[in-house]
Amino acid sequence: MTRITIIGAGNMGRGIGTRLAAGGHEVQVLAPTAEHAAALAGELAGRGASVTGGGLNEQISGEVVVLATPYEAALEFAKSRGGELKDKVVVDVTNPVDWTSFDRLVTPAESSAAQEIAKQLPSGTRVVKAFNTTFAGTLVAGEVADHDLDVLVAGDDADAKDTVAGLVRSGGMRPIDAGPLRRAQELEHLGFLHMLLQDKLGSDYGSAVKFVSP
Repeated sequence: MTRITIIGAGNMGRGIGTRLAAGGHEVQVLAPTAEHAAALAGELAGRGASVTGGGLNEQISGEVVVLATPYEAALEFAKSRGGELKDKVVVDVTNPVDWTSFDRLVTPAESSAAQEIAKQLPSGTRVVKAFNTTFAGTLVAGEVADHDLDVLVAGDDADAKDTVAGLVRSGGMRPIDAGPLRRAQELEHLGFLHMLLQDKLGSDYGSAVKFVSP
């Protein structure tokens, strides 16, 4: 069992929390509105897991911290609370989309959300990119069309990636090692493309990126 803190009680917090609860982990949900965190914690605890909820001002208890917020909020959290994250595994799930135009990513061309967040954290903090190509609703369900979800994982620390991969497996999904943290650029572009295709697919954010081989 791993202790995990999820920052954010929105759709991705619910989706990732559902998988972590299914894996039997101890989950803490923190959100700007403590009532929202408590409500999600109660929902997840109903699945038999140990889950607590509270406001962002509370102490972070997890060994793993999942930033399940929009990119701008995750970046601000890293700036304001980075000192508390030094010895933890920090998981960035964001896609840094320009929500006004919905036509580009807002990060510098040579960087990614994960790399920009890492710049705000103490040197040596282990940042992992994961879950950004999986939609929230599919995470709640744990599958799409009877297929397990593939979760692409990128990071520079092998042990941190192994930790996240273990969490993915415990929730009934398949982790795929996508390489070092700089590969987060490609993962975020893939996540954005997956979003852009939803109207054409007519899948209402219920599709999944799946890798199939013989």
